[in-house]
Amino acid sequence: MTFSWVSSYWPLLLTGAWQTLALLVISVTFGFVIAIGLAFAQVSGGPILRSLARGYCTFFRGTPLLIQLWLLYYGVGSLLPMIPGIRQSLLWPILREGFFFAALSFTLNYAAYEAEVLRGALLAVPKGELEAGRAFGMRPFTLTRRIWLPRAIRIALPTIGGEIVMQLKATPLAFTVTVMDLYAVATKVRQDTLLVYEPLIVVTAFYLIITAIIARAFRFLEAQVPVRR
Repeated sequence: MTFSWVSSYWPLLLTGAWQTLALLVISVTFGFVIAIGLAFAQVSGGPILRSLARGYCTFFRGTPLLIQLWLLYYGVGSLLPMIPGIRQSLLWPILREGFFFAALSFTLNYAAYEAEVLRGALLAVPKGELEAGRAFGMRPFTLTRRIWLPRAIRIALPTIGGEIVMQLKATPLAFTVTVMDLYAVATKVRQDTLLVYEPLIVVTAFYLIITAIIARAFRFLEAQVPVRR
């Protein structure tokens, strides 16, 4: 095995690693915000809102992420240029890139999975704690912000960490819509150098390092805020 090619491709590798991490951070951040709304819609929303949230989660959890990505990129992406004035808008440099559609599909998919995790965590919060908050005169928003949601997130913390790792491992799918993530760079290296294993070993090492960092960070958070029974 030889890794001498790394000295020639390291700028491209760094760019690919940055693209991979950017996809992960964007999808997890925005997906988690959407998931909170979906979870509360299922737990305490009205019949219509609850049905819509359940339908959303069922669709995105029940269909392959790759199909969702292609429907957005090849479907919606082909329709966007037909909108009058879109090519002259400030958003066009973003909307024409595969990165936008990859980030969007990853975000929507992650939100569906995380919403189910948070829904279970919200239902697992002891009723006594919520009743105590109401007894102190907390309004619903204050009760949710200070007791219900923080407790649910702490309960779901180990699962959230696992979901983020799963999201990291889904990022190579962005390669199929022209995003030069780390896997795409490895593919280019394999094509240029005819090396089969070495580029994949580098990608594997990167994913293992990021996974270890995520796991350690969540173990630290779990230790700082122990679950109260």
